[in-house]
Amino acid sequence: MIEAIFILLFFASLIFLIIGTINPKILNKLIKANLTRKKIVLIFGVLSFIFFIFIGLTAPKLEKQISEENIEKISETQRLTEDTNINQENSDDIKSENIETTKIEETQTVVSSSTESTNPKYIYYSVISVVDGDTIKIDMNDTQETLRLIGIDTPETVDPRKPVQCFGIEASNKAKELLSGKKIRIEKDVSQGDRDKYNRLLVYIYREDGLFYNKYIIEEGYAQEYTYNIPYKYQTEFKQAETEARALKKGLWADDACLESQTEFPSTKTQIPADTSAITCSSNTYNCTDFKTHAEAQQVFNYCGGVNNDIHKLDSDGDGVACESLP
Repeated sequence: MIEAIFILLFFASLIFLIIGTINPKILNKLIKANLTRKKIVLIFGVLSFIFFIFIGLTAPKLEKQISEENIEKISETQRLTEDTNINQENSDDIKSENIETTKIEETQTVVSSSTESTNPKYIYYSVISVVDGDTIKIDMNDTQETLRLIGIDTPETVDPRKPVQCFGIEASNKAKELLSGKKIRIEKDVSQGDRDKYNRLLVYIYREDGLFYNKYIIEEGYAQEYTYNIPYKYQTEFKQAETEARALKKGLWADDACLESQTEFPSTKTQIPADTSAITCSSNTYNCTDFKTHAEAQQVFNYCGGVNNDIHKLDSDGDGVACESLP
């Protein structure tokens, strides 16, 4: 405060010096005095001397005050820097922890995906027995349920009305190998309904390791794709799987698949007779009584569309075999 007063006095005296030097009369009138130029210069000189002495005495204090303020600013800056570094380190620690947590979660996800049984949304049932490649029995809530697997048809081995079909034993053994003593989950298909006419549940099945049995059994040539009236969810995939199995001659599609004691599986028979000119695929043209043998009826059935288009209703139970009552 005192320093400011002295500075103001210095500038005031400087102004008076300038005025007095230029025109002493004006200065004398302002301060009501009678000063000459020499006196004015002398007074200013004395005031300047006093001012510079004061500056000399107060300068160390000002310098010290400025230094202390600078030190405080530097200390504050250092403190803020240290706080920033600490926050950055904490942030890095948190990020590191998050990365580690993410890695752990990813590892857990990989482990979980390797076995479906760890997923709580799935319910698994024990396989009681394998009837054949497309029919199994399971324990569902302490009740035995028979499952008819959607989209596949394997050669018959247990139907008393039919002889063992081509590759039927192999297909049945493969099904037992894949499913006996295992646990499976089921997937239903609203397009196929809940049960068939034999009260069997219509489903797709998956093992605990994720194996999609319905599709796999076709891919490996142990079953053919089978559509019962209405297309199902995985029809395109299953048809492609059969096409590839046929091309690779896997399983029942192999040239030497059938033993002498086995009848041919329907789809391995000749699909179209040599002379097709006599076959008519208009509705209501044929009945089973129009044929002498099952083979004749089967040829017409296959030629006119088979299961997907049984225009003559020759396959009453939809199993791909026409006029089963014929020899």
